[in-house]
Amino acid sequence: MGYLKYKGYTGSVEYSPADKCLFGQVQGMGGTLISYEGSSVKELQEDFEGAVDDYLALCADEGIAPKKPYSGQFVVRMSSELHRKIAEYAQEHGNSINDVMQLAAETYVGAV
Repeated sequence: MGYLKYKGYTGSVEYSPADKCLFGQVQGMGGTLISYEGSSVKELQEDFEGAVDDYLALCADEGIAPKKPYSGQFVVRMSSELHRKIAEYAQEHGNSINDVMQLAAETYVGAV
């Protein structure tokens, strides 16, 4: 699957064989759906950018702050034993659990 990027928003790129069109939606919006489609990559990109612009304009018209994709907060479930080990590691190294988890994630997926 590919991705489109515009004004800090990331959109998916998918293909519907039944409809013979490309489509997608903005990722990481936590319940807010921003979708788009097109019959070519160029049309898809244009509709994606238009959908983002429309969303931002709607937010401005209604006087609300637009949602930013991926808030930077999420819940991770793990065993209590692993939680304890992470907490001990953090304390031994003078870090917070959040710092340790951020470093672990950056190491695993590559530094941002």
